[in-house]
Amino acid sequence: MEARLNLFENAVATKVFRHINSAGKAVSDSTLPHATQELVKLRASQINGCGMCTDMHTKDALAAGEDVQRLLLVSAWREATVFTEAERAALALTEEGTRIADAAGGVPDEVWENAAKHFDEDQLAALVTTIALINMYNRFNVLVQQPAGDYRPGMFG
Repeated sequence: MEARLNLFENAVATKVFRHINSAGKAVSDSTLPHATQELVKLRASQINGCGMCTDMHTKDALAAGEDVQRLLLVSAWREATVFTEAERAALALTEEGTRIADAAGGVPDEVWENAAKHFDEDQLAALVTTIALINMYNRFNVLVQQPAGDYRPGMFG
């Protein structure tokens, strides 16, 4: 399988990704726990059907020491006992923010308020940014049918 457009060699896409990656660096340098960042990226990517990002964030999380069982249960986080209340709040916000077109009123207040109980303002900003960025990356990859499976941790940074 080949992508419809090579986003890694196209001059315009490369320039765009350089800017997006700068925003991502601000998040990775924040106090939002790295495990939470990866869980959020993985869940949004699953919802959006982005094989490339699902592959990448599963492998990055494993390389960072994340537990396999937790990664396998991300899609069933509501029933799984392996996530903290803060992680559950982040995953709920991720789902609502990713499925924003499905919700007539956007993200429900109770989902936001639950996240705000677990994260300070800077962490909330990082969480919202993470959700927005991964959804953007998912859309790039789904649009061009970016193949999945060949990612190696650290290959883009």
